[in-house]
Amino acid sequence: METNDIIFVQNQIGYEFSNSDLLQQAFIRRSYANENGGQDNEVLEFIGDKVLDYVVVKILCSRFGRMTSEAEWNEYQCQYSEGKLTEMKKNLVQRSYLADRIQMLDLEQFLIMGQSDCKQNVQNEDSVQEDLFEAILGAIAIDSNWDMQALQDAVEIMLNPDESFEGDENYVELIQEWTLRDSGSTPLYYFEKGSYSSTWYSPFQGVSQTYKSLNGPEVRELQQSTYRCLLKISNDLPAFRGFGRSKNQARKNVCKLAYEYLEEHGYLYTIRDEIDEPDKNKAINQLEILARRGYFSIPTYDFKEEYDENGNPIWYCSCMIEGEKKINKAKSSSKKDAKKTAAFKMLTYVLENY
Repeated sequence: METNDIIFVQNQIGYEFSNSDLLQQAFIRRSYANENGGQDNEVLEFIGDKVLDYVVVKILCSRFGRMTSEAEWNEYQCQYSEGKLTEMKKNLVQRSYLADRIQMLDLEQFLIMGQSDCKQNVQNEDSVQEDLFEAILGAIAIDSNWDMQALQDAVEIMLNPDESFEGDENYVELIQEWTLRDSGSTPLYYFEKGSYSSTWYSPFQGVSQTYKSLNGPEVRELQQSTYRCLLKISNDLPAFRGFGRSKNQARKNVCKLAYEYLEEHGYLYTIRDEIDEPDKNKAINQLEILARRGYFSIPTYDFKEEYDENGNPIWYCSCMIEGEKKINKAKSSSKKDAKKTAAFKMLTYVLENY
């Protein structure tokens, strides 16, 4: 791996290696080691699998449980049952989710593979990307001498578990989506050790988190910060800086700061940005595109055929979206044209109201 590749990967995962050879090993497939010698990533993958299980359980128990110290007995209490926690853990460590996170971090491109793997393009397979996720954690475990804080930071940053939890806005995911939409790339993060109190007076060419508009708990959190995270999402926009008591919290805060900047300055994409120009002849497909991008459910159509006094057919079409009270209707001498017209009416409605 080139030096710039190593720096990029380390920034993406929130961990700086003392021994960068371990990081490179995490990306080496057995096919490459068989052809060129050296160690592959399979044992690191085994280690990382166990690390991932442990840290995910710790995250779930910390987030959803507490000690009942105010009660008669000082016991551990969790808002979810054992079965629900098992389901949540399964969702967070399943193959498809780990593969998706590797793609979001843009790390599969650095896999080091033998000729057979290259011919089969195995870097695109979920199982291979899952192995890479776990191997990186295994490499961090060895390099950090099993530093649990370093491992938890890396899991939280790589896994982004908040995406699977119901609740507040996931600004990390929102910034990820915006950057992908804007430039087809991924956000660039850089983590540093440093508190807000030791940094606020230093010059910073960008937008930095401050006490402004924070409430009491948020102010205390900023005062107690031990990490800062720098974020770059576009060459045309300033850099952003956020703080937190952990690397993951610093990343959440800087993403919230960046998202609020995008919103305030009119850079956020809206439903109108998805469609170049509403077109009756393309309205059915345009509606489906918006639905598949998550704005609403797939539209459905109901048809009714009648005949006029001369025996000519009259087609009635109703276009509906689940959860939307508005029903757009159209009639025409052809079924196809009635559907297009109803779809176009619905398209016009959602572009004006969503």
